[in-house]
Amino acid sequence: MADKETTPAEDAAARAQEAQEQAALPYKWTQTIGDLSATFIVPGNLKSRDLVIAIKKQSLSAGIKGQDPIIKGDLPHAIKVDDSTWTLTTNPDGTKTVEIQLDKVNKMEWWAHVVTSDPKIDVTKIQPDSSKLSDLDGETRGMVEKMMFDQKQKEQGLPTSDEQSRADILKKFQDQHPEMDFSKAKIS
Repeated sequence: MADKETTPAEDAAARAQEAQEQAALPYKWTQTIGDLSATFIVPGNLKSRDLVIAIKKQSLSAGIKGQDPIIKGDLPHAIKVDDSTWTLTTNPDGTKTVEIQLDKVNKMEWWAHVVTSDPKIDVTKIQPDSSKLSDLDGETRGMVEKMMFDQKQKEQGLPTSDEQSRADILKKFQDQHPEMDFSKAKIS
């Protein structure tokens, strides 16, 4: 089924509806492409031992002991449990904030909601902040730099890093075996 074009008025109405649904949640949440943060306020007299926070690979439950959870349900995507945390901090007004930080397994995917039972947001409307290469971990940075190099090489009609690597291997083999005829050799 093809997506139909929406008018600016329909877009505005959809955004207003989405904002209203999100405001009705008992918690607030934000995300980057790599992680998600959910926060909610609790009375200032509570200690961490008064909270029940269960962070699992595909589910989350968080709230005050003896009460219905504030957040509870299946996560839309997997998280790295060992790299996910929660904190309890005191606010200037005497209340406390519980912040749950979830580390996404797939760092190339926006989440439409924190738990699948909550209303969705339209992830196609997300405008990510432009990031700097220095913000990326070493492996991701290397992959992005290689992709950028290969793109620039293609635009200039030059070989990509993989093509150049194969050509270098062939050249080395040719130098080691001058007795062989490589006139019809192809690099693929």
